[in-house]
Amino acid sequence: MNFKLSAGFIVLSIFISSFSCSNNPNRSRKPVVQIKIESIHRKIVFGDDLNIGITVKIKDGNLKETKLYIDSVLITSDKNAEFTYSLKKFENIGKHTLKAVSVKDDGVEGVYYKTFEVLSDIVPEAYGYEVVKTYPHNETFFTEGLEIHDGFLYESTGENGKSSLNKSELTSGKTIQSLKLSNKYFGEGITIFNDRIFQLTYKTKVGFVYQLENMAVIDSFHFESAEGWGLTHDDKNLVMSDGTNILTYLDPVTYKTVKRLQVYDDKDPVVYLNELEYSDGFIYANVWTTNLLVKIDSKTGKVLSKIDLYGILTMSNPDKQVDDLNGIAIDPLTKKMFVTAKLFPKLFEIKLVKKG
Repeated sequence: MNFKLSAGFIVLSIFISSFSCSNNPNRSRKPVVQIKIESIHRKIVFGDDLNIGITVKIKDGNLKETKLYIDSVLITSDKNAEFTYSLKKFENIGKHTLKAVSVKDDGVEGVYYKTFEVLSDIVPEAYGYEVVKTYPHNETFFTEGLEIHDGFLYESTGENGKSSLNKSELTSGKTIQSLKLSNKYFGEGITIFNDRIFQLTYKTKVGFVYQLENMAVIDSFHFESAEGWGLTHDDKNLVMSDGTNILTYLDPVTYKTVKRLQVYDDKDPVVYLNELEYSDGFIYANVWTTNLLVKIDSKTGKVLSKIDLYGILTMSNPDKQVDDLNGIAIDPLTKKMFVTAKLFPKLFEIKLVKKG
């Protein structure tokens, strides 16, 4: 009897103690932060001045300071409950995150986030094409990467069990060297840089490096993106696409991510960026499942022009089933542009023609 009474008393004591703690009038509450972003446009555009308004509400205690970050970089701090901060000519295209961290004297802090998006300030120019010359192309190649080097055509093909790396004669289309990938790999984009051939794979997050002169495998690497799509390079880094609107720059020695470039036009992010080619400061990209190529400013990510290749796949054999338009190669010496498609019997040298 005494044991039961004692146990009941313990339970009741714990209940009262818990109730008292949860209703402690001295308990400090987190600051509440409101974030506002304004620009001259309804949607924020590259080069806009941004006015950021911060309002901190505190029910108890005193505010010590509020720190403001953009994409994890501290841009200002302030001790006032209300303040504004102006960013002049914000020139970073894409999605960004504002973080406000308000801290009270007792150390209790409130952390709040607000995302915003910056569009390009350029309406892309519209281009069509003119076929300059037609060359034969191996119609069994599921084209994923295309490159011109020293007058030869290098090509990466996809599909598990069929993926390969190939070197062909440009004029005849004859394959003079070929290397088959292991069946578990789906070949994707390639680029030739510093006498090496770099090749991505699709979902295995693995890339391969080959000696240019004999296509012998000399290295492999892992990349962070979930998928590998297109690959090119500028003067310093490899540049890869992953099917989104983001281009990832990789160090060609360590294969570490150097930076990411978000690609936008004046309305939206441009997604499904696929096969890539770099030339004279610009990146050209196939847009998957469309007839479009886009020309991208490699410094800002702005889409400068959209090139419509509609009709090019029906020129050779309108009755033959052809997969997606994919493959851009620009001869670094002559600046001639070549395009093709997956499982397509022709390679086209084209000239871009401005519409209107």
